[in-house]
Amino acid sequence: MTVPAAQESSPQEPVDLQVESSEQTGEGPAVVPPLESDRASQLIARLLRVAYPHTSFPDGPYERTAHAVLEAAAGDEGDQRALSLGLQSLDVAAHGDFLAADHDAAEALLRNVADDAFFVRIRSTAVVAFYDDTEVWELLGYEGSSFHEGGYRHRGFDDLDWLPPARIEEYADPPRVELVTDEGARS
Repeated sequence: MTVPAAQESSPQEPVDLQVESSEQTGEGPAVVPPLESDRASQLIARLLRVAYPHTSFPDGPYERTAHAVLEAAAGDEGDQRALSLGLQSLDVAAHGDFLAADHDAAEALLRNVADDAFFVRIRSTAVVAFYDDTEVWELLGYEGSSFHEGGYRHRGFDDLDWLPPARIEEYADPPRVELVTDEGARS
């Protein structure tokens, strides 16, 4: 197989550097948002709201989790680059603005990138940061750790009003026969 002369002189760029911009609207490729920018925070918060949809939750937990994701990426150039390119790819896939995409379109875009390195990195940080937020605990009805208060037993353990009352019955029939009766089979 012969290689065209144009390809011989220029080495191929790594695949992760190539961003598809043919579907993008506008005059040129989208600019990679710096991770310190408000735009990057807004994109991550929007991604989190779509990935972890709690319609009654305020923006605070999503914004704090976006900050945690950015902070986690700050220590690693590879993570920063993957995150920047991943955010850019979301904008490109959303025809220029992921923030403006409706919920169903945004969810479809995230399903398409669910296995991409940048999304896996976001998810690994976000699931812990989001559900470890005390405001989220309050919104979900979780009272938090109770070890330092002696456990849950005397702290409203049974105050879940959305569950039916516990049914406690004594077993009144004769004791059940053991399935194994041979003493040698038990050891």
